[in-house]
Amino acid sequence: MSKADAKGLSAGIGRIPIVSVSPCVDGGRFPAKCVSGEAVTVTANTFREGHDAMGAQVVLTDPEGREVSRTPLSCVNPGLDLWQGTVVPTAEGMWSFHVEAFSDPYATWLHQAEAKIPAGVDVDLVFLEGVRVCDRALAEVSAGLRDKADEGLLLSVRDSLRSHSLQPSARLAPAASAEVREMMRQNPLRDGVTLSAPLPLKVERKRALYGSWYEIFPRSYGAHFDRESGRWVSGTLQGARKELPRIARMGFDVVYLTPIHPIGQAFKKGRNNTLDARPEDPGSPYAIGSADGGMEAIHPDLGSVADFADFVAEAKRLDLEVAMDIALQCSPDHPWVEEHPEWFSKRPDGSIAYAENPPKKYQDIYPLSFDTDYRGLYNAIRDILELWVSRGVTLFRVDNPHTKPVRFWEELLAEFAEKHPQVIFLAEAFTRPTMMHTLGKVGFHQSYTYYTWRHTPKELKEYLLELVEAAPYMRPSFWPTTHDILTPFMSQGGRNAFTLRAILAATLVPTWGIYSGYELVEDVPRPGAEEQIDNEKYEYKPRDFALALQEGRSLEPLLSRLNRIRREHPALQQLTAIDFHRADDERLLVFSKRDPLSDDTILVVALTEHQGDSYGHITLDLEALGVSGAQFQVEDLLTGERFTFDERPYIILTANHRPAHILRIVR
Repeated sequence: MSKADAKGLSAGIGRIPIVSVSPCVDGGRFPAKCVSGEAVTVTANTFREGHDAMGAQVVLTDPEGREVSRTPLSCVNPGLDLWQGTVVPTAEGMWSFHVEAFSDPYATWLHQAEAKIPAGVDVDLVFLEGVRVCDRALAEVSAGLRDKADEGLLLSVRDSLRSHSLQPSARLAPAASAEVREMMRQNPLRDGVTLSAPLPLKVERKRALYGSWYEIFPRSYGAHFDRESGRWVSGTLQGARKELPRIARMGFDVVYLTPIHPIGQAFKKGRNNTLDARPEDPGSPYAIGSADGGMEAIHPDLGSVADFADFVAEAKRLDLEVAMDIALQCSPDHPWVEEHPEWFSKRPDGSIAYAENPPKKYQDIYPLSFDTDYRGLYNAIRDILELWVSRGVTLFRVDNPHTKPVRFWEELLAEFAEKHPQVIFLAEAFTRPTMMHTLGKVGFHQSYTYYTWRHTPKELKEYLLELVEAAPYMRPSFWPTTHDILTPFMSQGGRNAFTLRAILAATLVPTWGIYSGYELVEDVPRPGAEEQIDNEKYEYKPRDFALALQEGRSLEPLLSRLNRIRREHPALQQLTAIDFHRADDERLLVFSKRDPLSDDTILVVALTEHQGDSYGHITLDLEALGVSGAQFQVEDLLTGERFTFDERPYIILTANHRPAHILRIVR
């Protein structure tokens, strides 16, 4: 081949076209994301001219640039030339992968042989060509390019192809055996090899994908009304520390603290967000900053830095991680207001603009402005986060990140990914999809979602499919309620709604969370608002969890069972391998999750309404469940019962007593 010919084969699209490789985020501008040990599905459209067989492989490269695996892709849709396979990165860091496509001489020959030999066409030539192909594979063994263990099979195939004493079908049989086919699929002969461009794959720790969060306001733990003074006394970090064993017993992985910083007195909010606060009202913890300090400080009523260290140590002892709420905003009393007035926006009259979301007004909060001294403000925020990381915080729940420049987050999260790769950021961005998705692309590990407002099977299915498509860059976290959100579904449905939405949140996605008090079914809304009355944001809210459990009013047993099921079943610790099944009752959501590595499979059948019963058939995709045969066994992980299912099992669910099945496919 001349130099000009060689250049022509390597130029442009390549000898074997490869297009639309995924996962690929914005053409490779941002890395696709996964966690260590996660099975990542790689797809590509690749094809060649003519009728010769071809193959494709995905090559995985570790952060040091070493080839870790070379995995065959399977053509899952020949009409669309769609090839698919799986890679599993095993350590954190910035990995990469690329696809290689090639002509497959062995598969081409075997296809022709299986067509020609039974028809008696060119029989001798076909066998001679087969011998030549085998000789080529044997030469690769000699050159060290192929496993020495392949040699015996290849010699056996070649000897059979050469044996004129055998009938043609018998001569071909070893070459067409399943064992030889798989050997040549795993390590094929390759001509015209074409490589796609490498794509980045950012591998993070498992908590970035999977975990159960429990949110608390520390000031409520130990809070009490002092009759002598006639005022409320704040709870403390030490009081909250005593609650950690209960949270751990319920199986939660993360305890999330709402802001614990000093609170400003200017325009302090009273109960239920009123402007007429009493002196003893604690104010909103999101109005950060007073003479006692800002985001770097701890509210004096809560305790000291030493108390926080005790809290973190106890959490660690119980295998709980500590998440902190980061709200990048200030009260009018924050030291920055005097020290750095350039970090705030000014109104025409010279006053600092407070936060507004018309018609809502937040007079107790000054938003930060990144337009006058970006670098100064960036450095200050970075240093504060660094401080809390040094104090043992490993996760940050970021309040309203969509109100800050995306450029800021991209830079900050990149710096933390390099210096503190163990730290995880959750975006509380209930906003437009484009902003939510972009925050994921620039580095947020997880995102709050619209789950809270998705209720029907149709809504949930469509939303989950959307989230699966966005999985390479945006991981969802499902919360049935938050301290700011109590939907009509939850306020009208009572215990049934709280039970049902916990089951769905815990099984649909790998990360979910609840706000303290969920187990007590706190469901009374503030008139005119989708939030609880007597909101804990504006007052102390001590709770007697032990009494509620003793009286049978608590959902603690359910939450504990859900978290135990999640820990024991890898299928519920992954996002993308989800399939939806059909139900005769349109109120039922039926879905299965199957872990591709362990083959663990969970089938969930759930009501989506908090009232009424359901009696009827569901129709299962047995292939998606990995089931062979007409009947199979399932175990309900909520009750321990076992059932025999077929493709069309009859299901009975009742909103009051059995709103859902969480079924393990018995292998």
